[in-house]
Amino acid sequence: MFDIKDILEPETLEEALELLNQNSQLKIIAGGTDVLIRLHHRNIKDIELLSIRKIKGLDEIKMLEDGSIEIGAMATFAQIFRSDIIEKNIKVLGEGAVSMGGPQVRNMATIGGNVCNGAVSADSAPALFALNAKLKLRSKDNERIVPIQEFYLGPGRVDIKSDEILLSLIIEKQNYENTRGHYIKFSNRKAMDIAMVSVAVVSSIENNKFKDLRIALGVSAPTPIRCSEAETYAKGIEITDENINKIAELAVGSSKSRNSWRASKDFREHLIKELTKRGIKKTIEIEGGEDNE
Repeated sequence: MFDIKDILEPETLEEALELLNQNSQLKIIAGGTDVLIRLHHRNIKDIELLSIRKIKGLDEIKMLEDGSIEIGAMATFAQIFRSDIIEKNIKVLGEGAVSMGGPQVRNMATIGGNVCNGAVSADSAPALFALNAKLKLRSKDNERIVPIQEFYLGPGRVDIKSDEILLSLIIEKQNYENTRGHYIKFSNRKAMDIAMVSVAVVSSIENNKFKDLRIALGVSAPTPIRCSEAETYAKGIEITDENINKIAELAVGSSKSRNSWRASKDFREHLIKELTKRGIKKTIEIEGGEDNE
């Protein structure tokens, strides 16, 4: 049995924000795949839930007038990887979405819940970091935009106030236009397991040189991270195996891997280097394939 004191189900955003404003103890539930597991293990007790599932429009995935892509916080992972907008413009996020759990989980789990849970293993996080995603948060009296790298504060901690709801995630046109991306997840089992290490690579290539290269890691530090030193080194350099190896080595340097029951520090660092190289080479392959179409 779940230890739930009460569950509220507002049908409008305004009603939900008013309820949060009145009661700071309410816990927002989206798909429920994270909260219900914690309840099952008795990590949280006597909880009051605020379900936002009935609020219309929070699951929309749309292209804005300025070319930005807005993904509603209630969009499920199934919706994300089936979206034509995602497939055409930011396929790297769709790859992260389809790697999460099984079909039943993907049909329920939402991108907003995945991010707000603050887990370093979140399958959406590396792609969102590599795409410089921004989060739109609203309270009764205020709305703010937070870059995703500032949203993650530490393991399981994110910058969302008790009276706020995450409305959507925004990927600006400048962060996806003329880029290619790839997401790789390594886990102990091939199916339905959390990542041991995950890597998202987004690249822009011109004249056989990296015009831009973004590398984001999951399960490689207390929060998802970007590999800034590797990215700076890559900018403007020629695409060669030697340079790709150097970039991958610098990516390892950005990580803060540690020993755990799931993997040793040395093994994680080996994975980071190898998966980074594979991710970079895949984006180069995609670029070449599309140029030859």
